[in-house]
Amino acid sequence: MSALPQGEPALRSVVAARAAYRQADAPTREAMVLRYLPLVKHVAARLAMGLPGHIDLDDLHSYGVFGLLDALEKFDPARGVKFETYAFTRVKGAILDGLRAMDWVPASMRQRARQVEEAFGRLEARLGRSAEDAEVAAELGMEPEEFARALSDMERATILSLDELWGEDSGEDYALLDLLRDEHAADPTQSAEWRNREQILAEAVAALPERERLVLTLFYYDGLVPKEIAAILGVSVSRISQLHSRAVLRLRGHLELTQRSLL
Repeated sequence: MSALPQGEPALRSVVAARAAYRQADAPTREAMVLRYLPLVKHVAARLAMGLPGHIDLDDLHSYGVFGLLDALEKFDPARGVKFETYAFTRVKGAILDGLRAMDWVPASMRQRARQVEEAFGRLEARLGRSAEDAEVAAELGMEPEEFARALSDMERATILSLDELWGEDSGEDYALLDLLRDEHAADPTQSAEWRNREQILAEAVAALPERERLVLTLFYYDGLVPKEIAAILGVSVSRISQLHSRAVLRLRGHLELTQRSLL
């Protein structure tokens, strides 16, 4: 991603580009979009990891371009967020919206994932520590082998779940990477709520088993793909997928339980 702009001079160029984009003719707009296509390709490639084979990478690119157009239209440097960070969120959101529209995860798998999330949340609240797979299986009345198969099936159901972590039951939708307090800073009440959500999420992440926490950090914050993370940890890519899935299930369970207790 070295071709992407960085630093204050680049930020000024993005601000100018944003204004120019709104007034530009079609060829100029196309050139501006091409400048940031490496970002779209990077986000699409990361999200494609773990998706079923029938999901076309070109479709993800197309969704991402819509997000890039949205970012160029709406970027506001007064919020104190770098354009690359803002565009990353917009591009990723557009790709996720496209995937949701495909409805590529069966309803039965979503339901089973929710049951496992809730079991993780209940057990870990009761035990005061991370729950083992065997304990969650017992909580659900499943044999360990059956639970292991269920987790394997759910890996593709949870690969995007950190983008839908908060508030599904209440009709709200807050994502891990959306916790950027830019849209809510003007309202003190909303800003306080946003900080509270960040704190709860930070505590939930800190309580994860070390390897699961490391996988999330490397994937979501350092921007590495599963193959790179696998090389760092000395395990297979499939093992990284397993660790990611368990971490997501734990976090969703913890956050849903916390939210219900606050209602």
